[in-house]
Amino acid sequence: MGSLFEELEAREAAARLRVEGLEAELAELSGKLDLARESLERLRITRETVAAVLAEMIPEKAAAFDADRPTASEPTTSAYAGAERHVVGVLTVPKWQPGMGVEVLPQVYRDILEVVADAPGPVRAKQIVPRIGLPAETGKIEGTRSKLKRLVERGWLDEDTPGMFTPAHPRTGKPPNSR
Repeated sequence: MGSLFEELEAREAAARLRVEGLEAELAELSGKLDLARESLERLRITRETVAAVLAEMIPEKAAAFDADRPTASEPTTSAYAGAERHVVGVLTVPKWQPGMGVEVLPQVYRDILEVVADAPGPVRAKQIVPRIGLPAETGKIEGTRSKLKRLVERGWLDEDTPGMFTPAHPRTGKPPNSR
């Protein structure tokens, strides 16, 4: 066995190597952190810019909609041709009106209406979630409850007892998936 000083020198050398390794890791992580911060800042600026542009565009589009509408003889080219654009302010769940069918609704709302219509009585959101193919997790239940409330607001469902949903309008004919 070596002397005490040799042992201390060996431990000091090992500690020095460990410190140098950690400093290298810290420098690498610091560089990654700087890149992540730059990316975050670019995304923040982009979001603010898009929000400002949309805020400016919406009143212009609404006021100039009829004036700018192309006639049958004018070409309908756009700077955004071929690009996917999302329409702001579209009502995906319209208010129910006599004669309106479920085909006007997005698929998930149709599935919810079908489950509620097929149930023998009032149903809760947590009973609907597994029947529309979602896992029975809190987030999925709350999302479905939100959709149920929206369907109640728009006249597609009734909620006589809080949290218990029933069809607002009896179905005529057979359900679309029946034989």
